[in-house]
Amino acid sequence: MERLLPADAEGPTELDDAGLAAHYAYPGDLTAPYVRVNFVSSTDGAASVNGRSGGLGSDADRAVFGVLRELAEVILVGAGTVRTEDYRGARRRTRGRATPPPIAVVSGSADLNPKSRFFADTLVPPIVLTLRDAPSQRLEQLADVGADVVPLDRLTPDALLAELARRDLHRVLCEGGPSLFGALQAADTVDELCLTVAPVLAGGQAGRIARGPAGASPRPMDLVGALHANGALLLHYRRPPARDDEGPPVE
Repeated sequence: MERLLPADAEGPTELDDAGLAAHYAYPGDLTAPYVRVNFVSSTDGAASVNGRSGGLGSDADRAVFGVLRELAEVILVGAGTVRTEDYRGARRRTRGRATPPPIAVVSGSADLNPKSRFFADTLVPPIVLTLRDAPSQRLEQLADVGADVVPLDRLTPDALLAELARRDLHRVLCEGGPSLFGALQAADTVDELCLTVAPVLAGGQAGRIARGPAGASPRPMDLVGALHANGALLLHYRRPPARDDEGPPVE
């Protein structure tokens, strides 16, 4: 994989696994959740092919996907993405930790299949972030297969991130879907976006990578990294440092 940006970075421009880990390193000494979002899209903006993002993947995208998971302390994902993409549980070890990062799935109704490989094929218990009024039978079934079921009063971004902070899970990797990304963006809680632009025109009726409420304020992002491999661009965006005149965020 060839590094295009930053052009003045030290080391070779052809990045191996260690180079990718350095390229995507989280900021050090985090004391609160830092949210990184990872998505892939086609050159014409489609977030999926035949309903799945995997149709846009490549060897380079999968390599970065693996490194991003290794660097994270928790993977945050919506229930729809778990079902659509047929997620496995957490199996890849986190760098510097003895176990893989847990996958925290957001589902207000706890509508998840307890017999799926998401619960059966995992090295650490998934965290199910759900609502207190979710059907009790579903909660019991998920707990019976080893899930860490966490009923919350609300599933807003601040509540989700507060629960992760309570567990000292600060390096957050969100893998979608578009509704969860849109909610995080509308709440202005996205710190980074890692976006692979696949060299294909997908057409069709596919949606975009974020879908949120109307009227959300756009958030400028800085392009801090760019890689190239076999026609794909792997872009790394980060929110710029706050200016002195910005003031506190709007609640």
